[in-house]
Amino acid sequence: MAANDTVKYGIIGMGMMGREHFINLHHLRSQGVSVVCIADPHLQSRQQALKLANAFDWPLKVFPGHQELLDSGLCDVVVVSTPNMTHYQILMDIINHPKPHHVLVEKPLCTTVADCKKVVDAARKRPDILVQVGLEYRYMPPVAKLIQIVKSGSIGQVKMVAIREHRFPFLVKVNNWNRFNENTGGTLVEKCCHFFDLMRLFVGSNPMLVMASGAVDVNHKDEVYNGKVPDIIDNAYVIVEFENGSRGMLDLCMFAEGSKNEQEIVVVGNTGKGEAFVPESIVRFATREAGREDVQTLKAEDDRIKYEGLHHGSSYLEHLNFLSAIRAKGAKVPAVDLQDGLISVAMGVAAQLSIEKGRFIAIEEVMEELNGIASA
Repeated sequence: MAANDTVKYGIIGMGMMGREHFINLHHLRSQGVSVVCIADPHLQSRQQALKLANAFDWPLKVFPGHQELLDSGLCDVVVVSTPNMTHYQILMDIINHPKPHHVLVEKPLCTTVADCKKVVDAARKRPDILVQVGLEYRYMPPVAKLIQIVKSGSIGQVKMVAIREHRFPFLVKVNNWNRFNENTGGTLVEKCCHFFDLMRLFVGSNPMLVMASGAVDVNHKDEVYNGKVPDIIDNAYVIVEFENGSRGMLDLCMFAEGSKNEQEIVVVGNTGKGEAFVPESIVRFATREAGREDVQTLKAEDDRIKYEGLHHGSSYLEHLNFLSAIRAKGAKVPAVDLQDGLISVAMGVAAQLSIEKGRFIAIEEVMEELNGIASA
């Protein structure tokens, strides 16, 4: 497509995140994008999509299934925002379709390492397709600023990463699909792949060992769906050891609404320390030599953001970056690629397995080899 051509998007899955992507793309319309079609088997979701399209004055073709959307030939790019357990088949159908469609797939890439690997292998055979994984927490302004500080060498060689997410319980989704491990991959895959991706990005190395402790202690215990009680954990501690000797720790609690910040990220190097706080959007950092008296505090902002949405503008920036890669016509790769998606899932799977087995899990147990694919 020419640089000034309109990039036409289709969205598969118009639940909460599908609508979030729709709204973000509407705020990117000045960049030459439009949503021309959506697909969802759920009638209410299709109706909500049409309401949005009417409000935005965007003509919209609606399909009950993703295959019909692909066969229509209407779009250049597909956003996959369906329930986790559907990602694998939808991605394989997109990748194997005669017409090339670039893809932004919501996290997690798939619910199992085996399915992730199959998608990665299939995508290698389609160099005409770009696939980006929706690990958009990288783009939250305070997180992006902390990444910049770390990558600049200001705190030296990273030795420790500690991430705390204290938040509200899982939201209600269509048919309550997100209440069960078999659909989500488990909380540490579904939710925490974001944080495992960030750990790996900060330390610049691949994971080696994972140890976790977690349980269902408070949330969803009085809910029953088709005779089954939800089995998704609502709190956990996870320790990750990386190949370069760095360590990461995740502290997750999903019954902690009384928190000033939902995410607190601490990165400690051999010469300094940096911290990011969301949603305060504050970053603090200092060197060991300067000490406590010289801790710098910054308000992290990004003037490019036109819509804050559900994730503090990160989804907007995610789309902006992916659009840039699409328009570069092969000269630029997606910022978050399939390997990033694969390893973030492998770390979550290892953590879930560690809780089940009560021991450290070597990453090689869930994935045969990492092949030196850590992000730079």
